[in-house]
Amino acid sequence: MRRVIFLFSFILLSFYCWGQGTVQINGKYYPYTIDDCGDTLILATFSDIPITSLKIFNSKEDRRRYDKYREYAAKVYPYAVEAIRVFRKMEEETADFKKGKRKKYIRQLKKDLKDEFSDPMKKLTKTQGKILIKMIERELDTPLYDLLKDLRGGLNASYWNFIGSLYGHKLKEGYLEGEDPIMDAVLNDMNLVY
Repeated sequence: MRRVIFLFSFILLSFYCWGQGTVQINGKYYPYTIDDCGDTLILATFSDIPITSLKIFNSKEDRRRYDKYREYAAKVYPYAVEAIRVFRKMEEETADFKKGKRKKYIRQLKKDLKDEFSDPMKKLTKTQGKILIKMIERELDTPLYDLLKDLRGGLNASYWNFIGSLYGHKLKEGYLEGEDPIMDAVLNDMNLVY
């Protein structure tokens, strides 16, 4: 009787498991199943994927500007992600620091980041810099002027605001949705959530 129950259980289990298993893709294992038609379906969970509609532009010039902004945004995207990551990490680590210790930490962090990012940042165009600033402001929901004032002081923030105004950047205003629809379309396509 035990053999019959064992055999019956084995047959049921084999029918249940038929067409199922795991497959390795890029070092990760994903379950799969085979449907009635013999198609293999890999079952995986993806993170949020933004879906945007086709862009309709008023002119060819707008389309060219959109393409240029997309290209530039793709180039500065890694810098924006890294800047946001470093800022959030710094916020967490210095949350309970005293003012003097926080300033010392920020000074050392600035020195380390300057060594790493000084050369690549110098090679950016004005438009690439503008897109980088807008990406950071949009994600942090804070004007760059306020970030500079908090991190480096009011005089330093005023200096960079003046320099930015020479190039047409208004650091005090921050990112304003709707101010530049083409910039908005490009930034909506970029997923910066950290």
